[in-house]
Amino acid sequence: MPNPIQRSERTNWAGNYGYTAATLREPASVEEVQRLVRESTVPLKALGSRHSFSPIADTPGAQVSLARLNAIEINPDARTVTVRAGVRYGDLVPVLHEHGFALHNLASLPHISIAGAIATATHGSGLRCGNLATAVSGLEMITGTGDVVQLTKTADDPRFEGAVVNLGALGIVTRVTLRVEPTYDVAQTVYLDLPLSVLDHHLEEIFSGGYSVSLFTDWQSSRVTQVWIKQRADSQDSPALGTEFFGARRATVNVHPIARHGRDACTEQLGCPGPWYTRLPHFRMEHTPSSGQELQSEYFVPLEQGYEAIRAVESLRDQIAPHLYVTELRTVAADSLWMSMAYERRSLAIHFTWKPDWPAVSHILPQIEQQLEAFGARPHWGKLFTISPERLSTVYPRMTDFRSLIAEFDPQGKFRNEFLRQYIGP
Repeated sequence: MPNPIQRSERTNWAGNYGYTAATLREPASVEEVQRLVRESTVPLKALGSRHSFSPIADTPGAQVSLARLNAIEINPDARTVTVRAGVRYGDLVPVLHEHGFALHNLASLPHISIAGAIATATHGSGLRCGNLATAVSGLEMITGTGDVVQLTKTADDPRFEGAVVNLGALGIVTRVTLRVEPTYDVAQTVYLDLPLSVLDHHLEEIFSGGYSVSLFTDWQSSRVTQVWIKQRADSQDSPALGTEFFGARRATVNVHPIARHGRDACTEQLGCPGPWYTRLPHFRMEHTPSSGQELQSEYFVPLEQGYEAIRAVESLRDQIAPHLYVTELRTVAADSLWMSMAYERRSLAIHFTWKPDWPAVSHILPQIEQQLEAFGARPHWGKLFTISPERLSTVYPRMTDFRSLIAEFDPQGKFRNEFLRQYIGP
């Protein structure tokens, strides 16, 4: 991977990566984006909410921020919402709720842009919940020739499923249409100290404990330190929660996933119901999410091999522990989006929030990846990894088709950067 430690005045939100782009452009309309693409003599790259830890959104040319494109249009009859590319989830969700609608899921933090999140298959958790990109029913994109392309799920265009998780390689997304559903309430309950061995025979049962379930561990003492269970109030399938959950005890105060971090940053727990958008994320919009200054990595393995993969990582606990804040385990439903980490397989996502020490993290990542190689692990595109491009190609069955799509949408390579050249190819 290109060095994720750069220094410049503009950085990603965690401060670990400084962008090398010479300029930042902020068009105020789709027509301005078209003009910019057509007239540019340097490479371009769309810049979202700067949440990626990898260099996927960097370029030696000009970055293009869509922050000024922030319109929201709800179509209640079609049960869709169309947003311009500058809209963040935190901006959208209260508007949706006010109009009686909701999204099927949210990521752990609401601070991220919708267009950027779907481009990298960012996700929440839930055995029956696909990643955030699976809610997309339409895209508007400016291609490398400056033309506007409209892609919809209902048009039966085979390119749609290749273009949603687009890695910024096909063009600049200017508009996204999402499917919505009637609003609902969620109650969030946390349990402490789940024995890791319980996952051997009860992994799916544990992840079925709620609509969205997250397990947190520090890999010490063979235990899951926290189990976060989010249950929909309108669900008839959620089991009743008591004072214990598979040997874990119910928390009596709100907690933060990372020890010694302030719990005020976290969404309400203790089984108190509230609107979906105030419970599905782990962190509140008005607070710094997670640790703030940190590094992140994440790997997706088949859910059916989840316990074996967990034990494979646990064998490195002594090497991991000094550099780790916390690991989160989540599930993601299978989907049909070509470059999604959950493409055609139900997945267990193993996420690492690291202390901001890239030399140490870059030393441990190859060891984790070696342990997970037998499971066909797919790394999150927006986070840090050291898997070889050759190995990465083998775990994405539609990689060749995606390369052909790039050639069609961006024949001159205006949106290419070092990350794409290295991991997707020429």
